[in-house]
Amino acid sequence: MTNGDGTWNVYLSGEIHSDWRERIADGVRAAGLPVTLLAPVTDHSASDDVGANILGEEDEQFWRDHKGAGVNAVRTQTLLRKADVVVVRFGDKYKQWNAAFEAGYAAALGKPIITLHEDELTHALKEVDRAAMATAESPDQVVEILRYAIGS
Repeated sequence: MTNGDGTWNVYLSGEIHSDWRERIADGVRAAGLPVTLLAPVTDHSASDDVGANILGEEDEQFWRDHKGAGVNAVRTQTLLRKADVVVVRFGDKYKQWNAAFEAGYAAALGKPIITLHEDELTHALKEVDRAAMATAESPDQVVEILRYAIGS
C-alpha cells in the first residue's frame, strides 16, 4: 500500500507525553528513508474537545467523550487503513487505552505492528507484543527496523 512513489506510510500510535515521535522523525530523516509519518491528534485537550467543539456541547461527560471519540475515529481509522506499518508506543506514566485499541484495530486490518515500550511493561503487554512483528525499546530501534524493512 505504499504511495505511488514508493514512500511508506508509518502510523505512530500511543503516548503523547514524550518526544518519541520526534526522535523517530529525526531518525527517518537522517537515514533518508522514504517514509511519511502519520499520527492521531497529539494535543490532548484538542483531541478531548473536538466532538463538543464541532458537534455541540453535552451535559453528560459520557456523551461528550462519545462525540469526541467518534470524530477522532474518523481520523485514526482512516490513517490506520492507509498505513503500511503501525508503531504503537506504550509509556509507563499513563495507561494508553487508545493505543491498545489502535493496535488491535491494526491487527484486525492485517497491518504489520511494531510495539515500543520499556522492558518493565513486557508482561502487561504480552498479548499486544504477540500480535506485533517486532517489539522495540527505543525509537532508534524502530528506525533501524524501518530501514531494514524498506531496504535502504
